[in-house]
Amino acid sequence: MTVLGHSDLDVLPLALGGNVFGWTADRDASFEILDAFVAGGGNFIDTADGYSAWVPGNSGGESETIIGEWLASRKPRGLTIATKVSSHPEFRGLSAKNIRAAAEASLNRLGVESIDLYYAHFDDAATPLEDTVAAFGQLVDDGLVRHIAVSNYSADRIRSWIEIAQDAGIALPVAVQPHYNIVHRNDVEEHIIPVAEEFGLSLVPYYALASGFLTGKYRSTDATTVNSPRAGGASKYATEHGLRVIAELENVAAAHGASVAAVALAWLREQPTVAAPIASASRVEQVADLLASTALELTADELGAVDSVSEWSPANV
Repeated sequence: MTVLGHSDLDVLPLALGGNVFGWTADRDASFEILDAFVAGGGNFIDTADGYSAWVPGNSGGESETIIGEWLASRKPRGLTIATKVSSHPEFRGLSAKNIRAAAEASLNRLGVESIDLYYAHFDDAATPLEDTVAAFGQLVDDGLVRHIAVSNYSADRIRSWIEIAQDAGIALPVAVQPHYNIVHRNDVEEHIIPVAEEFGLSLVPYYALASGFLTGKYRSTDATTVNSPRAGGASKYATEHGLRVIAELENVAAAHGASVAAVALAWLREQPTVAAPIASASRVEQVADLLASTALELTADELGAVDSVSEWSPANV
């Protein structure tokens, strides 16, 4: 278990991504996935109010609704539920009025009294940051949210958020959610991690498996060769460099009798300030590999070997 930042949220070092609920996993499949995750010791679930508005016929909030129905049905204890604001079609942006309305809508869909971890999903340059910070702080003061976090923010904007909150005596963020994985490293390692280390923030990376590429299933840059709505996101990584990364992950996986996905998640978990990578499953049989990553301990040599083949350099491109 690991604690997120300076919060009281104690979680398994793996978050189950809810982006697929209502998209590639229907209600029944989502329930099976959630059941298996919790039965295997998982207690951290990540979603957003905008999931999955991009699916034809959906209007946004489908993932939260499914999770809320599952929570009502199962009544599990000790879970940490994270959701986000700014991407729902009815609640775009981070104005104070919008943040409050979106939070209340998320609470209703989830069927909970308070949101454990509430993210600003995407920065909103059109709204003064002071207004956004104050609105998040008010949600904490009013008991609608327990802890604050930010997603897809630059290092400078994270620092500005913290400075504003400190000056105003407002609750500080405890976590950052960046796009970070073995084949997408540089910006996070150069800019975000130093800020997280300075202020005691935990990273909860999304796209931890590079849209599925780091499962080892996608070996072609032609997305049409795989019958999956997510193949396009994965196939872009199937370059010479990306395939060398997969080969090294396979070497490490063979030494542990583990899957490529488990090794990729275990590597990410070992990076500075990373608390819990986010990974999703569209089928219940995928959950075991995700959970296996939390108990997989890579040696220093194995971590170094993955580092050396995955770091950007002219030789690796």
